[in-house]
Amino acid sequence: MASRHLSRSIAMQSLYEWDFHSRTPDLDQIVERNITEFGPGLEEKGQFVRDLVKGVLDHLPQLDQIISKAAPEWPIEQITIVDRNVLRIGLYELLYADREAVPPKVAINEAIELAKNFSGESSGKFINGVMGTVYRELEETKK
Repeated sequence: MASRHLSRSIAMQSLYEWDFHSRTPDLDQIVERNITEFGPGLEEKGQFVRDLVKGVLDHLPQLDQIISKAAPEWPIEQITIVDRNVLRIGLYELLYADREAVPPKVAINEAIELAKNFSGESSGKFINGVMGTVYRELEETKK
């Protein structure tokens, strides 16, 4: 598994655990434990994982608002915990990360792959739909 893909998986698993437990555990401890357990030998000792998680947390209200707008028939609390956190990571990379490092199509494809690997049968399509909607709106605002 490529280093960045593994890092995204660890970030998603960490955010999932934190979200599952009503955001009460110490997320930094969860991240460090998961890097140690699932990512030995990661480049820069898991810094990309930490950067993703921090980026998602720094933009959490905005990300949840964007998800709610892009999927109005799915209130944020009704989206599965895995899908919710995959969307948060994917949208963070799409909207706030360095586009040189993570082009939009990579952000979208990585989110779809995370959903396929960790969530239900229809999750890939759901993630693709939400991410595609946000991407199209983003491109339209540039015109």
